[in-house]
Amino acid sequence: MTIKTGLGLSGLLLAGITAGAFADAAPAAAQDSLTIVSWGGAYSDSQREAYYKPFAKDFGVKVTEEEYNGEIAKIRAMVEAGDVTWDAVDVDTRTVLGGCDEGIFETIDYSKLGQPKEKFVPGAAEECGIGTIVYSTIIAYDANRLNPGPTSIKDLFDLEKFPGKRALQKDPFVNLEWALVADGVAAADVYGALNTPEGVDRAFKKLDTIKSQVVWWEAGAQPPQLLADGEVVITSAWNGRIQNAVKNEGKNFKIVWDAQMPDFDFWAIPKGPKNLDLSYKFIAYASDPKVMANQSKYIAYGPTHTDAIPHIAPEVLADLPTNPENLKTALTLDSRFWADHRDELEKRFNAWLAQ
Repeated sequence: MTIKTGLGLSGLLLAGITAGAFADAAPAAAQDSLTIVSWGGAYSDSQREAYYKPFAKDFGVKVTEEEYNGEIAKIRAMVEAGDVTWDAVDVDTRTVLGGCDEGIFETIDYSKLGQPKEKFVPGAAEECGIGTIVYSTIIAYDANRLNPGPTSIKDLFDLEKFPGKRALQKDPFVNLEWALVADGVAAADVYGALNTPEGVDRAFKKLDTIKSQVVWWEAGAQPPQLLADGEVVITSAWNGRIQNAVKNEGKNFKIVWDAQMPDFDFWAIPKGPKNLDLSYKFIAYASDPKVMANQSKYIAYGPTHTDAIPHIAPEVLADLPTNPENLKTALTLDSRFWADHRDELEKRFNAWLAQ
């Protein structure tokens, strides 16, 4: 994954919810409570086991979970109203960069984390957020229903070879990149194309070819369910959600790693939390390499702290997006492009959906 323009994830790495609340058995003081917001489903399940429960037990803090779909507008509204009720939020790269530019996130004081920035994968230690996972957006299919299945991102757009519905995230992010690659644009030239009106038009024109057959998903738990129900033949998804269904639900789902788009998720603190010191205490705990390594036991996402890797079993590492074999045809994400163009492309995308 690359988060900074011009940095390749493969080079960087090869070089190196159900909502709920719980606390320690001992009652916590009123000020010792923390509200953490994440994406729900299997991902929040993994965070609960790796971070929330141990943190609550070790520090006597009540942890309350909330779920969202990544809406930066919710965070912005809290900060503007001066009523911030979220103490730590799991955000994607576009949000951590855009929110930092807007001034709605606290600037991270790395001296409070006890972890030097250079210990993190380059790009995972941002001004307003500290990377927590490496995940990837991929396509997947159910091998019980589709055999042989797709092998490349071009197959996602091939309705003749693979007829039927396909599911995509309701977001221009990734979809525009994949559309250009499927239309013959070299991976290295994707963002050069998207920086032109003609390139954006070309991407939407390619998406037009499958629009009538697309089911749009908004929550990470939806893609594996859509596959399991047979509602779609191919879906985009976050890799950990698919591998969770394989490991824990016995599904015969297969991931196509071609044109995977690795990315980071970050811990960020909305500007003006009720207890800034407690927010830092939690993020410092979650950023400890031994603690961070535990999350990969529960979901197939990679750590961002380089010292966490030796604590992960080889058989677990093999299923992570950072496996060298899985990275061979990965697309390099330009997150600064999305931070700069997110609003305009989302408006264009929503208008296109309404057509």
